[in-house]
Amino acid sequence: MNLAIAVTVFPVIFFGELPDKTMFASLVMSTRGKPFAVWLGAAGAFVVHAAIAVTVGVALFHLLPHRALDGAVSLMFLVGAILALREAAKERQEKSIVEHEVASSRRVVTTAFIVIFFAEWGDLTQILTANMAAHFHSPLSVGVGALLALWSVAALAVIGGRGLLRFVKTGALRLATAVILVALAGIAGWSALR
Repeated sequence: MNLAIAVTVFPVIFFGELPDKTMFASLVMSTRGKPFAVWLGAAGAFVVHAAIAVTVGVALFHLLPHRALDGAVSLMFLVGAILALREAAKERQEKSIVEHEVASSRRVVTTAFIVIFFAEWGDLTQILTANMAAHFHSPLSVGVGALLALWSVAALAVIGGRGLLRFVKTGALRLATAVILVALAGIAGWSALR
């Protein structure tokens, strides 16, 4: 376990997930159920997704030559930046989808797990986690950093999400995430060309 890698991964995943549908889902579900139960369901879903993403990243590392891997990671970071910009444009749609999902179930932990699990498939932070696992060649460190970031966002959502959303514009967070991803794409691209 490399603490420096986990600390590097944490803010990228944290800011990538902060304005995401998962935060909105956790926020809405916590208004209809017990906040800890919502967090517990979301945390379980994040464990599964982080494990899948890290496994995919490690598989990429073993399948592709070094330069091709760096090129693929660079391209995937650029795709992540585009996804962050696209999600900034559709944040209003996410609220109504989440409200519908929560209204359809009585079991808070199970509902939270299911909603978060399906909402995260192919999500920006899942792609980023796979990229960083491939880039840093340290699946445990990347997994721990990503998981702590995802759990932190879910905790923020269930504890103080409403207040946070009054002060922080989600569009600005998504733009900041896109800028960070473009920078990471440039670093990985440079490494591929060297």
